[in-house]
Amino acid sequence: MTSDHAPPSAPGGQESHFPAPTGPESGFPALPDHGTGEPLIRVRDLQRIYRRPRATLFGPRPEVHALRGVSFDIAAGQRFGIVGESGSGKSTLIRLLAGLDSPTAGTITLGGRDVGGQPERRLRFLREQLQVVFQDPMGSLDPRMRVRDIVAEPLAGATGVDVPARVRELLDAVGLPPDAAGRYPHQFSGGQRQRISIARALSPRPSVLVADEPVSALDVSVRAQILNLLADLVDAYSLTLVFVSHDLAVVRHVCDTVAVMHDGEIVELGDAARIADAPEHPYTRRLVAAVPTIRGALAGRTAADLARGHLEVEKS
Repeated sequence: MTSDHAPPSAPGGQESHFPAPTGPESGFPALPDHGTGEPLIRVRDLQRIYRRPRATLFGPRPEVHALRGVSFDIAAGQRFGIVGESGSGKSTLIRLLAGLDSPTAGTITLGGRDVGGQPERRLRFLREQLQVVFQDPMGSLDPRMRVRDIVAEPLAGATGVDVPARVRELLDAVGLPPDAAGRYPHQFSGGQRQRISIARALSPRPSVLVADEPVSALDVSVRAQILNLLADLVDAYSLTLVFVSHDLAVVRHVCDTVAVMHDGEIVELGDAARIADAPEHPYTRRLVAAVPTIRGALAGRTAADLARGHLEVEKS
C-alpha cells in the first residue's frame, strides 16, 4: 500500500495544519467534479430528540436534542466529510442515513427515495445501495465466521452472483492474500480486520460507502494505509463516500467537502481546503487551533499550549 507522505509547507513559510492533496504524488486520487445535477443524498431539516427516563414521578421526561435542523446535499461521486467532537451528533446522523434509527422530524432521501421512518421491509434498496464501515472492526466482525463467509454474508439470497469469485476479487482489492478467506478475524491485525470490514461493505456493490471513524481505533502506523485504500477504492468503484471523523486533518485529506458539526448542528459547510485553511465559525477555528504539528512540537509547544490556544480563539 502507499505509505504516508511528508506534508508540503504552506505558502509564505507558514505552517499548514492540513496540507491539501497535491495530485497523484499525494497518494490520493484527484477530486472529482460533481457538476450541478440532482443530489444523490438529500437531507432537510433533520431533527432527532431522545427522551430520558423521568427524574421525578410527575416531572416531564428530559429531552436530548441530538440533531437540530440539519440540512445538506451529497452529489453522486462526492467525498463528503463530517467532522466534530464526541457528542456533536455525528453518530446519530450516520444512524439516520443508514436507516438504523428514525428521525423525529425532517427528511432523508437516497436517489429520490425516502429513507427516514420507513419500516425495514421498505429499506431493502437502502441495504443494497448504502453500506457502513464501522469504527471497531473486531466488534463488527463475527468471531465465529471465516473471512470468506463474512465477506459473502451481504450476498445471501442474491441470484446470478459467483460468490467465491466475488470474495476473491474483494480480498485482492483490499490487499489481503487468498488464504485469508479460510481464517478467522482474531488471526488478523487491527488494520487487516478493517480491510475485511471494507471488503464486506463492498460485497453487494453499493453506490454509497459510509466510513464511521474507520481509522481511529488503529495504530498510527497503519492509518495512512487504510486511508489510501479507501481513497483508491472510492475511485476504482465510483463510490460516493461519507466519511465521519473527529480529526479535521484526516477529513481534509480524504474528502472534498466538509460539514463541521457542533451541538447537533452544522456550523460550517464547504470546500475542505477552504475550511481547513480559513475557517469562519469560532468552533471550527478551535478545531484547527487544537491540531498538534511537528513544527510546534519541535518548538516545544505542549498540550497546555494547545488548550490555551483554544481559549484565545474562543475569546476572539
